Amino acid sequence: MRRLRSSTVVLGSMGLMAVALTSCGSEPDKRCADRQTQKELSREDCDDGGSGSRGAYYYGGSNSKGKLSGGSFDKAAVDRGGFGCSGSGGG
Repeated sequence: MRRLRSSTVVLGSMGLMAVALTSCGSEPDKRCADRQTQKELSREDCDDGGSGSRGAYYYGGSNSKGKLSGGSFDKAAVDRGGFGCSGSGGG
């Protein structure tokens, strides 16, 4: 049986810890969508930022045939979570 060197174990452990820490702070996916129909729009339709914008950013969720679901227009309601993180998603 082959024994792992302690440096290999330490480096592997540090890599796992780095992934766990960075996943907690990750931003949720965002897509531009129409608030009424929840159909995905081009990013330019949201980037205006003013009241004349056609769409709003939709966080999390998935796209099925151009329609978004399972996420929220409220960024605070969507938490990516991850290894070692607590939180709940919402929509």
